[in-house]
Amino acid sequence: MSPPGRKHKEPNRPRGHRDRAAPSVIEAWPSWTFLTNHAHVLLCLSREPEVRMRDIAELVGITERAVQRIIAELEEAGHIERVRQGRRNHYEVRGDLPLRHPIEQHVRVSALIDFVGGEDVRARRPSPGSEGAGSARPRRHAKDRDVGP
Repeated sequence: MSPPGRKHKEPNRPRGHRDRAAPSVIEAWPSWTFLTNHAHVLLCLSREPEVRMRDIAELVGITERAVQRIIAELEEAGHIERVRQGRRNHYEVRGDLPLRHPIEQHVRVSALIDFVGGEDVRARRPSPGSEGAGSARPRRHAKDRDVGP
């Protein structure tokens, strides 16, 4: 039971959660995680640079407003760069920068992305020197690729 004056927080749901997600996803959320919401948003952007804030909010389990705030903070700190492409935004993650906390400052953002994202994210990242930070090229999704001979 919650103390007087405090609302009961449901277990196994991240702060800022809304009931829009599928029940199977909600039940799978643990009460805490090793990574912050900032890290989760950064990982979403590294996997899909054109992802909508609504989709990030649903994946991370926070509100769209929280995603907007986190993206603004990441952009202000220089960890992401926003490139406008028509009506959409494309986000470039600056993997060369160090993580922010003194305990992990010896580690680059790219190491976190590689560790958590694995081969899926590494395959999407251009090799060093092959493309500049501002040369955001449109990505082809699996559904757009030719199939078969």
